[in-house]
Amino acid sequence: MPSELKKLAKRNKALKQLEDISNKEEHVLIIHYSCESFYDRPEGQTLRVTSIAVRNYASGQTSSFSIHKVAELKGVAFGDIDAEYDRLEKEMLKEFYQFMSQHKTYDWVHWNMRDINYGFPALEHRFKVLKGKPEELDESRKFDLARALVAIFGNKYIGHPRLIKLMEINHITARDLLDGPGEAEAFETKEFVKLHQSTLRKVDVLANILGRLIDGSLKTNATWRDRHGVHPKIILEFIAKHWVFALVTGIIGVSSAVYGFFF
Repeated sequence: MPSELKKLAKRNKALKQLEDISNKEEHVLIIHYSCESFYDRPEGQTLRVTSIAVRNYASGQTSSFSIHKVAELKGVAFGDIDAEYDRLEKEMLKEFYQFMSQHKTYDWVHWNMRDINYGFPALEHRFKVLKGKPEELDESRKFDLARALVAIFGNKYIGHPRLIKLMEINHITARDLLDGPGEAEAFETKEFVKLHQSTLRKVDVLANILGRLIDGSLKTNATWRDRHGVHPKIILEFIAKHWVFALVTGIIGVSSAVYGFFF
């Protein structure tokens, strides 16, 4: 069973990061991206990226990078996008990393963008595959909102899929937003604009959730104990880990009682 002390430490760390973010909102960016289907990938090659959206938390201004926008600028007809995909994707990622290089001192809030399947490493690897040189964003600048919510409220704070369930319980509209299977279908049918609209909507949703988390109005299924990080086992674990402190405290307590009895 997970240590309650470790869970408390993770909770406090997440709250501290959240406080830091709330104190410099104008230097906080929220990122999300869409890619081709995660399913039916027996060869294991990395997923092609279709669109990326980055929103400034304070101003709400969003910078977007997408296949169809690059195609339009390059004079590539919609029907020819598939044949020119790698070239267009490389140009899109190049624009994105130029943007990142100008905002490396900002904090980047994301939702589960952690690994080679989906995340910053996946974007970096994809750009390298296309013979590009990605910018490296320091880990201290990345804030995983999905993990932070688990750290603060516990694993049972909401059902799965968590983002969709959070939207439902907080009455956040799902207009233009596609779930995983919906995005996969949109990619297969080459609905790139639809995918891009979904990506833009998701950064809006993440900004909404972040704002409610900061001001304390976010609704979840977490219990009072989970919301405040209180668990009786914490005391027992602390005593077991710091037995010398507990022993000295106990001796002082007994000595005080004896002194009070006789004097």
